[in-house]
Amino acid sequence: MYLPPIVKIGHKALRTPTRKVASSWVRGGAAKALVKRMFAAMRRARGVGLAANQLGLPWRVFVMENRGGGRYPGRSSVGPQAYFNARIVKGQGRKVMDWEGCLSIPGYRGLTPRYPAVEFEALDASGRKVRRKAAGFEARIVQHEVDHLDGLFYVDRMRDLGMWFHQEELEKHSGQ
Repeated sequence: MYLPPIVKIGHKALRTPTRKVASSWVRGGAAKALVKRMFAAMRRARGVGLAANQLGLPWRVFVMENRGGGRYPGRSSVGPQAYFNARIVKGQGRKVMDWEGCLSIPGYRGLTPRYPAVEFEALDASGRKVRRKAAGFEARIVQHEVDHLDGLFYVDRMRDLGMWFHQEELEKHSGQ
């Protein structure tokens, strides 16, 4: 299976808001093949989420999964999920600061505020409209990926760029 490379910060697709897809397209073979490639690319890069525009594609699609360990040890597991046309409906609770990284900005982490829980709407992999709540690490992933779909990076959310580190330096200072 051909796996397109994950594009890096500076690529035009990453700053361009993505386009919605039709529910009929979601139910078709092209969408299923795309999701399969997205999961494969995300897993190959040891990520926990991937938006279609990170592969240079203009569609409003993201996948996520955390099997535990890997880039985010000690974080809760998140089963494999794919969403189309996702949007955050409501953030819940006071924003929490935590470290985030991005497959399109490899080697860096930044202290980023996110809601501890969110409610979001999307089409699921069957093309059905769903409204879901996510909390904890799963909510952080959803917010990060929806930001990608809107043309944003976690660094756009950071309050203090002095808390943006190369992974090697962060590990030296904090054991992250």
